Formats: sequence, structure tokens, C-alpha cells
Amino acid sequence: MIILITGGAGFLGSHLCDRLLGDGNQIICVDNLITGSARNIAHLKGRTDFRFIQHNISEPLDLPDKVDYVLHFASPASPPDYLKYPIQTMKVGSLGTLNALGIAKIKQARFLLASTSETYGDPQVHPQTESYWGHVNPVGPRGVYDEAKRFAEALTMAYHREHGIQTHILRIFNTYGPRMRMNDGRAIPSFITQALRGEDITVYGDGSQTRSFCYIDDLVEGITRLMASTYALPVNIGNPEEYTILEMANRIIKVTGSKSKVVYRPLPQDDPKQRCPNITLAGQQLGGWKPDMSLAAGLERTVNWFKEAMKQ
Repeated sequence: MIILITGGAGFLGSHLCDRLLGDGNQIICVDNLITGSARNIAHLKGRTDFRFIQHNISEPLDLPDKVDYVLHFASPASPPDYLKYPIQTMKVGSLGTLNALGIAKIKQARFLLASTSETYGDPQVHPQTESYWGHVNPVGPRGVYDEAKRFAEALTMAYHREHGIQTHILRIFNTYGPRMRMNDGRAIPSFITQALRGEDITVYGDGSQTRSFCYIDDLVEGITRLMASTYALPVNIGNPEEYTILEMANRIIKVTGSKSKVVYRPLPQDDPKQRCPNITLAGQQLGGWKPDMSLAAGLERTVNWFKEAMKQ
């Protein structure tokens, strides 16, 4: 297939480029490099089955190529990013999704939206199932990301129902692995960077808030299975193993052999107290999919990548 990936130079998008190229597809990667990096796709330069277009998908894209599949992954995704780029975040969730769906409609292509567990907000249901509508503050600082993705989901379903486009909605829970940015702002890359530098590890609140962490290879496997399915409603993809943020900080101190100490800072507004996926539906719809990578093995791979990246 010829597959268009918006946000293809980002952490998730670049791993997806690798996997789909490895499966024999041709990739058109579109990214404006606001939070993505050309380094993530530098190893693909020169391949005849890969093309990079630097473009902001919030603006219309005239694409003469045949396209079989559109994967819309473009968006700032970490709190520091979408707080720094609030309007761009809302634009790419609305106008960007509209443009990506428009390409899928014109090309008669299938479409997959990379949504997020942030659509559940600070959840009052735990673990979160796809049938839960969420608990989101639309005017809080995190609302620019949460509501952009909720709108994107609604728009995707409107195109599915109105135009008959085969669409998929992926709700991504916390994912980690190589190619995350050191200044990403999310727990694992922040903790690893601080630990390797011997700095204090910053934990917000008392560290009792929980998250689940899915290794990138497991997420990509779930995405490829969702692409091949006929299921149109949202599907959670993540790891249902739950850890406190403080536990994760101490694990990373141990893995890195660091002498860093944990320091505490005030919890940001609307920061979720719990976040963990129910993946029953993914198992049912995606051929028994479940994450395979253990946290210990995934952290070791990620720490080793960060060690090498920090030398450059």
C-alpha cells in the first residue's frame, strides 16, 4: 500500500514508518517538525519507498499521489508541548483532521486517527473502557489537547457515517521507548534524563497518581492490527499494568544506577489521578492483541538508547 502518515517524524510516527516499510509498503511522511525531528527519519533518507514532505497538515495539502491509507498522527502530545502550542494543537486536531480526512475521501483511502487516553480526562471510571465518555475540563489548560482529540474523534465518525469512509480510532495510552525527546516532559523520558545527568528527579504531587506504560513495539503491533480490521469505533491500545509515578521514578533510579534523589513539586491543574486502559476490546477485535514487552526489558532498551543519544 501507499500510506500517508502525518506526524511521521515524531516518536510514534517514525516507528510506524519503520514497521510499515518493513512490511513492504510505500510511505509518504508529512511533518512540520514542530515536535517531530528529522533525526528520527534520517535513516530512511534515500529510500525509493519513502518520501518526506515538510508541511503543516493544518493547512491544505495538494497531493497528486495515489494513497491507500491515511494515518493521522500529527499533534503535540506531551503537556509541555501542547501548553506551549495551544492554538496549533487545537488547529491540528480540527483543521488537520479535516484535511487528512479530506485526502482520504478524495483518494478513496482508509483512515486511522491517533487519538489519546486524554479523551477520558481525569477519569471517574477505572480502568477506562471505550464506552466511558470521560471527565474533561474543556476550559482548563489541558483542554486544548483533550478537546482537540475529542473533536477529531467526532469528525472522524462523521466522515465514516456521512461519506462511508472506512475509519479507525486509536486511543493511545502512555507509550515509551527509543526516540523520545529528552525534554519531552512526560514521566519516563524526564526521569531517565534527570537520572543519567545525576539531577534530582522531579515528581509532581506526592507521586501516588498512577499510569500505565506501553512499549513502542507493542503499540505499533496494535496499530497494524487495527489498520487491517473493519472496526470503526474507538479502541484502547496500552498496557494495563499500573504503576505509581513514584514507583516509576525509583525503578528508573535503579535501572540507571543513578544517585539521584526524588524531589516533589505541586501537581499541575487537572492532572489525572489514575490512567489505565481496559484492553478487552482490543483483544477481541485485534486477534488477541496484548502487550508482550515487560517493563524491565522495555526500560533497559530505552535507557540504553538515551545513553547513546546523550553522547551526540
